Amino acid sequence: MRALEKLLDRIIQRVNINLRELGFDVTPYVRELIPRMQMFKFYAFYGITPHHPLNFQFTHSNLAGSYFLGKCRVTNSLLYKSDIRGDELKKKGAVFQFQQFEIQTTRDEQIDIEDSFLIKTLVHNFSHDPETLEKFFIKDTISMHYANIHGSPSDGCFMGPFSTVDLTTMHDCVIGAFSYIQAGEISHIKIDPGTVWVRSPDNFNFLYRYDNKLLNKYINLTAGNRPKGLLFDFVEDHKKDFERIFSLVNIETPRSIPGSASLDRYAVIKPHTNISENVLVAQRAYLENAWLGKGANAQENCYIINSRLEGYDITAHGGKIIEADLGKKVFVGFNSFLRGRPDARLTIGKDSIIMPHTIIDISDPLTIPPGHITWGLVTNKKDLETNSMPISEFSKIETRCSMGNMIFEGSGASFISAFRHRIDHILEANGAFFNGAENKGHAQKNQSISFNTIQPYPMGELKGLYPSIIIQP
Repeated sequence: MRALEKLLDRIIQRVNINLRELGFDVTPYVRELIPRMQMFKFYAFYGITPHHPLNFQFTHSNLAGSYFLGKCRVTNSLLYKSDIRGDELKKKGAVFQFQQFEIQTTRDEQIDIEDSFLIKTLVHNFSHDPETLEKFFIKDTISMHYANIHGSPSDGCFMGPFSTVDLTTMHDCVIGAFSYIQAGEISHIKIDPGTVWVRSPDNFNFLYRYDNKLLNKYINLTAGNRPKGLLFDFVEDHKKDFERIFSLVNIETPRSIPGSASLDRYAVIKPHTNISENVLVAQRAYLENAWLGKGANAQENCYIINSRLEGYDITAHGGKIIEADLGKKVFVGFNSFLRGRPDARLTIGKDSIIMPHTIIDISDPLTIPPGHITWGLVTNKKDLETNSMPISEFSKIETRCSMGNMIFEGSGASFISAFRHRIDHILEANGAFFNGAENKGHAQKNQSISFNTIQPYPMGELKGLYPSIIIQP
């Protein structure tokens, strides 16, 4: 127990040193946030498949309830119910395209976590930093509840609850609650809560800022307190449903699924749920009275309740869809919260894009027509007028567009093209286009996964820490 406390002090000190120029002290946010009993009451587990090299290294760390897949190294860190998913790491000899450069990797890539505290955080994808192709590093970083570190190496940073950093290298930054950042590289900046920023230098720049008074209803964080708000309460209210699947060694499959689909052992599937061909349901996903058409997916920490997805729909990490009907190939971005009501359904037409960190929370029926892009906070039809646009019109933007709290500069066509390319890549990687012989993805490859558990020291000075472990072939 004493070693666990010393490790936490070490991490806090190192992060504070990195953030000294911003005058930000992480201590009151995390020092008493997680009761120590929680940090050693859960086992950790790792997955093995024929498609991922077996290579895990854990040294002087706590891994409470965390899940690992692919090549991972964790040193002097605290991980509390986090998902470290390395199933898309680059292999030796792979070619990484960056601007006009084609860079070949010299060895298999590894996720490397050092001197960090990740609380219910998802780490996924691969490093998009051309300077660190073989190492997806997370160093001297603290990440709060339900944040996403997606393809984003991090050094000396603090991430608030429900924040996402996507395909971006960050150094010495503070990312506010419910902010989404995809900006290539950022350094020594503090991002306000509720910022949605997507930038491609010399190409386009999308910026939306939530009204803090309105955002506080959904998520807010103050020093010395747990996160609060509707988003946090929603997830906490469903915790008990996950306790059973993590406490049992064997659990029954709730229903038969097609041979080309994948239902993760650690997903919650409630009655009246339909899973079609080529569907991927990831760990910690929650489905209740959900209809997932061919090629749809529910990624980590997603909730799909009383909703129908026609097919080839993407629900990105942390997305929540309640009382809604989605046409084909609708993209719902990271940590978005889409909530209709039983008597006020939300309908989203096919080929639409719901930007990351969008909140649609309605009391009257609302329809987003096919082929629209939507962002920000939408509670009624009037909000939709300033927070949505036909994709065909957005593509015509050549210089600048301002609507409500959104400012866009640059090429709308390039922005939409980048989104379309990414949507197709996600569907392909998840196996949505599998034809029975070709185009296998995660939905097919994850069917052969096996899980193994490891436990911490149960008593003594090292109580809560895990033994130094190297797991290799």
